Amino acid sequence: MGLATGGYNISLDARDPESNVSFVSHAHSDHTAGLRKGRKVIASSITWKLMSARGKKGTELIRAPEEIELLDAGHILGSKQLLAQSEETGISILYSGDYQMQVSEVAERIEIKEADVLILDSTYPYKDVIFDHRENVIDAIQKYLSYKSEKGIVLFSAYALGKAQELIRIANEVGIVPVVDGRIAEMNEIYVESGIHLEYFSFGSDSEGIDTEIRGNFVGITSSHTGKVEQSISHAYGRRVFTAIATGFAKMSNLGKDVQFPLSDHADLAQAKEYIELCNPKIIYTYGGRENSIAMAENLRDSGYNAHPYFLGGKTNLLDSSLITQRV
Repeated sequence: MGLATGGYNISLDARDPESNVSFVSHAHSDHTAGLRKGRKVIASSITWKLMSARGKKGTELIRAPEEIELLDAGHILGSKQLLAQSEETGISILYSGDYQMQVSEVAERIEIKEADVLILDSTYPYKDVIFDHRENVIDAIQKYLSYKSEKGIVLFSAYALGKAQELIRIANEVGIVPVVDGRIAEMNEIYVESGIHLEYFSFGSDSEGIDTEIRGNFVGITSSHTGKVEQSISHAYGRRVFTAIATGFAKMSNLGKDVQFPLSDHADLAQAKEYIELCNPKIIYTYGGRENSIAMAENLRDSGYNAHPYFLGGKTNLLDSSLITQRV
């Protein structure tokens, strides 16, 4: 499934051999995996820099055609939604990409416009997954950091892009300057260049190059989700290491840390409904993994929305009026 507009066949966060241009909503690896060298890309300039820093080099950033508008998605720095309108059919479509309705201190606030067709992310489609208010989760993290860092080393596992930078800001707000690994530090540089103030130290890639001369306890943030870094740090410093993680999946399962905080950069089902009300679409297509797409569509239909699962890929042009007429 893609867009045929402005002289391009545009794929949406997916590899599609029928397309000649890729729209990349943001720089997380599950949205850039299909990119190859020489590929023309529509994305924000920040996303393109982050992609390149994460190894997706050799792509060509091009200007979106006039029929397309990129809107901030609120997910991570540089993340965008895609809004397109067909002059031929008059159909407008909004592709959400990953998005969130709550406001992050390290990402642009989401912007939503009305569209006839909404292609909606389904990362958290379930009725029983309800995210806490962001300020309450941040407050809990800050209290934990302040208390536990007096008793030992606090080590957070976090995605190198997006969540790590938010945790740094959360720590900075209570006077803590965390130590981060090299992967996170590389992403931090682009955030700082983009005007996001972050205070941190870097100790190299993963546990390599840890400065054993650091005196006292500290807060660390690592992009590794294994126990090896925890063991290495505990051995190097001879102190207790308290492990933590911040992710929306903390609402769904035990992630094997001392503590887990449900800080998400996605929308839950309630936020999805808020988003839909602002977009005011005639029809909604849910996308993501097959199970999640089906669950999201079913739960939205239970609330009275005209929603159907759709799996990205294939030859359907999203600006074809049949996407609306076949379902109404």
